[in-house]
Amino acid sequence: MNLLSVLLQAGASAPAAGSPYASLGFILLIIVIFYLFFIRPQIKRTKDQKKFREALKKGDKVITIGGIHGKIVEVQDTTFTIEVEGGNRLKMEKSAIATSEQDQIQQTPGN
Repeated sequence: MNLLSVLLQAGASAPAAGSPYASLGFILLIIVIFYLFFIRPQIKRTKDQKKFREALKKGDKVITIGGIHGKIVEVQDTTFTIEVEGGNRLKMEKSAIATSEQDQIQQTPGN
């Protein structure tokens, strides 16, 4: 049986006794837990990613979200121009850069 249906059935059969502040406190506790485990880490990740993208400079080797490997040859306000294998150049949004090749090497297990 689904946990939600069990909880709803238990709540429906229980007498309406107790303080309304207890249920308000329980709701606030759930909101605080949700913030600490979901919202706050996402904000930190977004901030770190923005700082990483702002620190990229000409000559850095990067990997895009789509998996394209290249070297930054030009930096503009919101875009990068990267050079890929074969000498081709691609203009990419800064938000499309996932990681640098140096970070990728450091994250690989066994290195």
